[in-house]
Amino acid sequence: MSKAKIYYFSLTDEMLKEEKLLWFKNNPLKNIPFERITPSKKNNWINLANNDFEELLPLADKDVKLGRSKEAVFELFFSGVPTNRDEWVYGHDFKTVKSKMSFFSEKYNLSVEKNEKDETIKWSRDLEKLLNRKIKSKFDEKLIIKGVYRPYFSQFHYTEKVLNDVLTQNHYDVFGKKLNKENIVISFSSIGMDKPFHALAISQLPHLQITPNGKNISLYRYDSDGTRHDNLTDWGLGQFQSHYQDDSITKESIFHYTYSVLHHPAYRSKYALNLKREFPRLPFYADFWQWSSWGKTLMDLHLNYATVQAISIASSKQAPKVAATPTVQATSVAMSSPKPKLKADKAANTITLDTHTTLTGIPALAWEYKLGNRSALEWILDQYKEKKPRDATIAEHFNTYRFADYKEEVIDLLCRVCTVSVKTMEIINQMPNSTGDFNRPVTPTGD
Repeated sequence: MSKAKIYYFSLTDEMLKEEKLLWFKNNPLKNIPFERITPSKKNNWINLANNDFEELLPLADKDVKLGRSKEAVFELFFSGVPTNRDEWVYGHDFKTVKSKMSFFSEKYNLSVEKNEKDETIKWSRDLEKLLNRKIKSKFDEKLIIKGVYRPYFSQFHYTEKVLNDVLTQNHYDVFGKKLNKENIVISFSSIGMDKPFHALAISQLPHLQITPNGKNISLYRYDSDGTRHDNLTDWGLGQFQSHYQDDSITKESIFHYTYSVLHHPAYRSKYALNLKREFPRLPFYADFWQWSSWGKTLMDLHLNYATVQAISIASSKQAPKVAATPTVQATSVAMSSPKPKLKADKAANTITLDTHTTLTGIPALAWEYKLGNRSALEWILDQYKEKKPRDATIAEHFNTYRFADYKEEVIDLLCRVCTVSVKTMEIINQMPNSTGDFNRPVTPTGD
């Protein structure tokens, strides 16, 4: 039996639906100028990436069962947490999360007893399965921990497994039984996402959308008894030490190297199509230790964003000059009942927080540090906006968030992340502007 042949034809994206339908009406199938195409080894038919991606080191292997691989640089990888009830399990303050989830737990348990869903809480397919199995919730305020919800934005997260869709064994392997063990995680965009590839280092349990449908690799993993192990494989370590002929290379230095490579603009550009379809792979760049140093500096900045030196806020109405340590001016207007705005004007280099306060003199370079389509500063503004809860019960009983209560905190956070953004771009701008001669073929060393 002969294999099928694939023929392909595409109209331009600019054509409207009506124009495309008319074109096909006026062009019978036999007259369409199809092009015969040959799928790639990965079964991609169009937009084929003609590069050396397959020659690079696999970061992790998505085809390995249970998310574990020893023929890649990292053994364990995992997705962030998809709770399916974010408005319930996450919150700005501990007290509100405790109130919401004690209420939710009580209503859910009553539903189990009555075998009937209480419609005042948020149901999902997984929770309905637990209801049918008569599995009850055991509310415990000690399960409220800090988790990463979006870039540079942590919230309190109620982590009872019954009420989160889905907490998996991988999450406990990375952060321990109570999900609070020390670890460092690199989160990166998942396959199939239309947003630009990006990565972010975090140290708390991540939400699924910390990066779009994010995948995560960690420095460590933990046994059930709490014993800590390296998550980088001996196989990966051997690959690096053999290639660079340097036994001083460690797993932690490879972790830092990985982080810098995933920030390399030329890498992201060259392998843009691959990164939409596959897990990242690692090239061998010249000067391993320079790349590892960049990665460590970036990681320290991103992990410690809340404690880096903040850009100072000047009281002068004159916008300060941007120097090595830029400053930001807060201009206040005497009004009553300020209305939240939280809008960025990148052309004017300002952020309007509310009708009272505008931050001016934001360094232009700060806007260039993006995670997807948004700058880090814009992610913060989006998360602190006042939004009406979609859940009717929360809107009626638990809608306690007001931007005014967090205004000073947000000003401080913006100033610190402004510093992070500028310093991040300064490092990225030092990286080679092409992959050029920096790629090296993989030299297998065996298991």
